[in-house]
Amino acid sequence: MLKKLFSALAVVFCLAAPVSAQENIKKLPDPQTSGGVPLMEAVQKRHTAREFSAEKIDDQTLSDILYVAWGISHDGKRTIPTSMNKQNLAVYAVMPDGAWLYDAAGNRLIQVTAEDLRPLFDSQDYMKDARLTLVFTGSDPKNSPLHAGSAYQNVGLYAASRGLNNVVRGWFDRDGVAKALNLKPEEVIISQTIGWPYK
Repeated sequence: MLKKLFSALAVVFCLAAPVSAQENIKKLPDPQTSGGVPLMEAVQKRHTAREFSAEKIDDQTLSDILYVAWGISHDGKRTIPTSMNKQNLAVYAVMPDGAWLYDAAGNRLIQVTAEDLRPLFDSQDYMKDARLTLVFTGSDPKNSPLHAGSAYQNVGLYAASRGLNNVVRGWFDRDGVAKALNLKPEEVIISQTIGWPYK
């Protein structure tokens, strides 16, 4: 009887384990790497806009945003230049369902916490409905900020090409964010909020 019980429990555990693991990993659709508006048009349209509706950013758009920020391009390197190819940058996506680390190699998000960290960024009223904030972190005080600048510029151009609003922000609870993301030895560099405008 005990043997049958243990066997049944083992089967239940094996069936449940993959589901549990999937709750912490979000596979993204392949980024769309062709099409879009011409580069010079995107440069001309790029702007900062402090207005974000509560409209959800779909997974395809999220994948594209993360790809232009910190994806792996055609030559196996990043979509932005990095000093000596050190690639010492990390990108986190803060959304209503928690904070996620972007894994470019696997084209996926790995959940760091299920807590909604958006209140750590709402020091200004226009942030109350924002659905997506990217947090750029790094361990190299000299070069990581330069890499973050390249990343958020790419995102700003993508946002302009898609009609999304975006703003780069340094005014938020950095210590609270670092603690929530368990950053060691990385430090928070800057954040960038992206979202659809009100219709």
